[in-house]
Amino acid sequence: MMLAVSHPQIIDRVSAETSWMRRSGEKGWASFQFEDDGKPWALHDDTARQAFLRDVLEILDVAAHRKSEADWFRSIRIHPITGEETEITQATIYVEDRAESELAFGPSATLERHLVQKVLEVGLACNPLSRIVEIAARGGKKVRDQYAASFAKHFAPQSAAPIEVPRREVLLDTLRAQPDFVTEPADGIARVEVSSLDFFSVGGAFARFEKRGEDETIYQFLERRFGSMSPLRTGGWTIVAATLRIFLEARNGKRARTLTVTLRTPNSTTVPNKTEADRHFVFGLLERWRLVAPPPKDFDLVEDFD
Repeated sequence: MMLAVSHPQIIDRVSAETSWMRRSGEKGWASFQFEDDGKPWALHDDTARQAFLRDVLEILDVAAHRKSEADWFRSIRIHPITGEETEITQATIYVEDRAESELAFGPSATLERHLVQKVLEVGLACNPLSRIVEIAARGGKKVRDQYAASFAKHFAPQSAAPIEVPRREVLLDTLRAQPDFVTEPADGIARVEVSSLDFFSVGGAFARFEKRGEDETIYQFLERRFGSMSPLRTGGWTIVAATLRIFLEARNGKRARTLTVTLRTPNSTTVPNKTEADRHFVFGLLERWRLVAPPPKDFDLVEDFD
């Protein structure tokens, strides 16, 4: 109770992260960037897929007789703001885990102990155009590195080893009030807008608001529509995601374009999906606007390596 009274924002953030971990099955996520060398990936090679599956079983440290299945499929990601479509090759690998004993009501309406066969899951999402591989699995950094190394070995043997995209803490409390996006002439930015905000309530509810257009900002919309009951003004609501649209001017023979960046707590961004030049440019802006924490020092990195 003392922590809740003294540090309400920290408690709200812990609640949001705990809720996410429960919904994701305690799986962590990591994104790995390959060099844009133009060399093809063998994503559809059955031999490579079988070899990768064997490596997954070894990384999970399960017995060889355990049942396993790899479901490979293609999906289309549609950006919620721009509507841009991206084709992604995905795989979900299911591996039979040890059975667990759980209590349940039986036919006689009394509690009985039942054996439940558990299944481990490892998720993979590949974007050959941007040369990015995303991995969702239980375990820490060492485990993520093993999956990435196995992917490179079997699907991209001609390319250099990928690098895990650094994850920077996202500081979304900065967006609780209309931010002052400070720009410089050299940036070539016409304007910046917050086009969506996602909220999490201590009661377990999620809410998303989207607003596009120059006539009214999302802050003006929330104030007009909800007034003092806006999640930006009332307690118990935490901003867990936001989307920014950075409108760039036409310069040096290049047409005007828009960079769309989505930030999610605690440390996810879509910045790695941009080109190398755009990544450096956008991260510099996010640091200037205090939306991401400074790069951590080596001795500040603390993570579960089990």
